Amino acid sequence: MMSTPLYQLKAEFFKTLGHPARIRVLELLSEREHAVAEMLPEVGIEPAHLSQQLAVLRRANLVVSRKEGSTVYYSLTSPKVAELLRVARSILSGLLAEQQELLAALQAGTPRGDRRA
Repeated sequence: MMSTPLYQLKAEFFKTLGHPARIRVLELLSEREHAVAEMLPEVGIEPAHLSQQLAVLRRANLVVSRKEGSTVYYSLTSPKVAELLRVARSILSGLLAEQQELLAALQAGTPRGDRRA
């Protein structure tokens, strides 16, 4: 019996993260536990769609739920998920800063990287 290669498992993991609503849910849950009703206005999607996205995150073991009365609360399964989101933000910030510098150079007419200048 062959096991699934780690790179394939990583690809599946990142596919799970590959939806804006799921990222927003994880960002909210990085702060604290949330009830579904609290997340609805923050995520900005229909209740049925939010339920589907939460189910995807549950199946991937990224979130867990608990019920208190008729209210369902969600939380992250691991603080490492919040750490991953922080690292992604840091990477994106760096990339955007580099792009901003290049844009500023282009707008200023600086021949940065232009070998013909």
